Amino acid sequence: MAQEPEKKPPVEDTETLKQVEETFLDSQSWLPEFVHPYWEQLQQYPWVLVIVVLAAGYVFAKSLQWVFSTVATSLSKRTKNSFDDKLIAIVSKSIFSIVFFIFMMFAVDAFQFETDTSKLLKRIIMSLLFLSLMITALKGSKLLLEAFESSEKSFSFIEKRTLPILNIASQLLLIGAFSYFLILLWGKDPTAWLASAGVVGIAIGFAAKDTLANLFAGFFIVADSPYKIGDYIVLDTGERGQVTHVGIRSTRLMTRDDVEITIPNSVMGNAKIVNESGGPSEKTRLRIPVGVSYDTDLDVAVEVLKEVADNNNKVSKFPVPRVRAKLFGASSVDFQLYVWIDRPEIRGQVLHELILSIYKEFNNRGIEIPYAKQDLYIKNLDKKITE
Repeated sequence: MAQEPEKKPPVEDTETLKQVEETFLDSQSWLPEFVHPYWEQLQQYPWVLVIVVLAAGYVFAKSLQWVFSTVATSLSKRTKNSFDDKLIAIVSKSIFSIVFFIFMMFAVDAFQFETDTSKLLKRIIMSLLFLSLMITALKGSKLLLEAFESSEKSFSFIEKRTLPILNIASQLLLIGAFSYFLILLWGKDPTAWLASAGVVGIAIGFAAKDTLANLFAGFFIVADSPYKIGDYIVLDTGERGQVTHVGIRSTRLMTRDDVEITIPNSVMGNAKIVNESGGPSEKTRLRIPVGVSYDTDLDVAVEVLKEVADNNNKVSKFPVPRVRAKLFGASSVDFQLYVWIDRPEIRGQVLHELILSIYKEFNNRGIEIPYAKQDLYIKNLDKKITE
């Protein structure tokens, strides 16, 4: 049987790989012209040349690191935060790593290894440099996100609650980019790896569809911001509590009974949520229905309700408490007392105090709160008793 011809990579991909190889592995082309005569003289003594190259690389790298740190530090003194100092420390280490690793590649050339051995050692050195730069980039991205979050001129979507997700997204992008160049460095075609990763991604998507649903719902919750950490929310299923954690997979609520509820983000994304801490401010209005009998002086009843609200120190003074007549009931005139509280978590406590105070003041003023009652009348009862 005839053998199938071996598949060859496209010409464009081959040329790209060759360009990458020539760029990263031909270190001698990086040397200045005036260094070539000294290099050729010392190349007769490889060990001496290696020591000279490494020593020169260390001194040169340290010098560049010192110059950058000195200049950048003098400029950063104009700022009041400490983020720029941390960023300078990270970048200065990267400068030292880049320069010293380049000189290490020169040291490999000084040994005059065979071509394949020399390329292998240089690839290892460049791979270590890429890993070092990737770690530095990961630290720098996290630091920059924190700086943007704490800055007064921060982007609206960079907040304390969104930092974990943005940090993970930036890390994935950086790892993917460095991995791509690392594959090119070793002379491999990354398109095949990307295709394999796509197939694996589809398989993982089917296997972990619930987890991915929670993951995407978590991103949408962060982007849409229906609630944030510290808000009091009420779900359509009746749960009410304070948001203590907004993660990639789930949201956690702490109820007034000090019971923590963990709800998957896929459920939160499809639920009707009442955010009691939302709106222009965190203040919440309470409505307390109160009924008085038809014999009551309604002006007095209104004044009593206002006094009760004004005398409670947990009731907000602005907006001011209000009383509104709502309905002529079957046995009472129905009012509603409107008051504002500063925080939703004190809702139950304020309701308790206001109801007790209203009851006491109505009793003191002789105001009747009607309630449902029935009188039983038996016809001709007195006649039957007499007989």
